Amino acid sequence: MTPAVNAAKRAKIAHTLHSYRHDPAAESYGEEAAQALGLDATRVFKTLLVSDEAGRLAVAVVPVSTKLDLKALAKAWGVKKLAMAQPVAAEKATGYVVGGISPLGQKKRLPLFLDAGAEGLSTIFVSAGRRGLEIELAPKDLLALTQGRFATIAREG
Repeated sequence: MTPAVNAAKRAKIAHTLHSYRHDPAAESYGEEAAQALGLDATRVFKTLLVSDEAGRLAVAVVPVSTKLDLKALAKAWGVKKLAMAQPVAAEKATGYVVGGISPLGQKKRLPLFLDAGAEGLSTIFVSAGRRGLEIELAPKDLLALTQGRFATIAREG
């Protein structure tokens, strides 16, 4: 099992694993997961890493049907400016490969922001730590496990 799945099991939170055959040619890992599992893209969330001007990293979790609003996330985090983290930095900090980065079980505890749109959902789907594996869990459980918080950080895109 992945560190993400192990974290959910250790915490004894309700979760369900969903696997699918990953296509290496897929352009969007999150959209691929939604299509392969027959899910509404508003319930499948992607895990993105950002970097502030000092090089500190944070995690943003937004629906795959949206784009991350860097200005809104900067405001929520209390920093001036953000950029997407370099893939090498994201992989090093999380212990996962791009396309399989889970918000759970990361090597380093980073500030985590879950889009506020998840607040009204009973469960959401996020990467379980490898391409082709999603974990379904309650948004409140994701926040409890990551010490994260809700913030309005997604925009239509």
